[in-house]
Amino acid sequence: MKLKQRTIYYQDELHDEFAGDHIKAKHIGQDYRYIRVRPLERMLHGFWYGIVAIPLARLYMKLHFSHKIINKEVLKQAGNSGFYLYGNHTHFLADALIPTLVNYPRETAVIVHPNNVSMPVLGRITPYLGALPLPDDRGAMKHFLEALTWHTDCGDCIMIYPEAHIWPFYTGIRPFPDTSFRYPVQQKLPVFCLTNTYQRRGKSHIPQIVTYLDGPFYPDAELPAKLQKTQLRDQVYEAMGKRAQNSNMEMIRYIKKDTDREKSFI
Repeated sequence: MKLKQRTIYYQDELHDEFAGDHIKAKHIGQDYRYIRVRPLERMLHGFWYGIVAIPLARLYMKLHFSHKIINKEVLKQAGNSGFYLYGNHTHFLADALIPTLVNYPRETAVIVHPNNVSMPVLGRITPYLGALPLPDDRGAMKHFLEALTWHTDCGDCIMIYPEAHIWPFYTGIRPFPDTSFRYPVQQKLPVFCLTNTYQRRGKSHIPQIVTYLDGPFYPDAELPAKLQKTQLRDQVYEAMGKRAQNSNMEMIRYIKKDTDREKSFI
């Protein structure tokens, strides 16, 4: 039976969102607690992250997507240092699970939209799974940056989706700004990237997700900080674009409205 392919028409690669969650985000102000190290909080983190999330992530990704990780050994080059990991944003659930699988046994914190901590029930759990919501004011930004440093000092990975918005099953790499690359530049930490690709597996209508890892990338320390951000962004974008060419199953076709022609940013 032929694959039934959906079509989505987009207008703006940088700002269009197709996640469809329609969650009202709460305000992340200076009273939001990013670092949770009280005894009960550490217990909750150990339970939700280690006992619940990781086993369920392995089970779901293996059974549903026959998930495979390629080139994971490159992460060993970070040694005991914390590092930043960038990836393409193409699945509402898989994108939350894959970073923990890629980095295990190293812990992962994920920079997320405030929506992720605003859900009625799950929003109370996601902070214990490593969710770091983007701040809404200067006071919260101070605590947010402190949390990034705390995690990387602990040797954790900071996961970032620079495309910002979810485009389900998108097989290209959308253009993204260099804004989030200021964090590794400021902290002088290595950068890696992961690229999730969608590949055919027999006659199944569900693709196999194959995750490729690349890096480490370092900026030229002799350049100004602004140019270092751009340099890192370009290195990551190029590596992800090459890996994205391994996708060979297009579940959803994305067509730009004003040209009615399919765009590819591979």
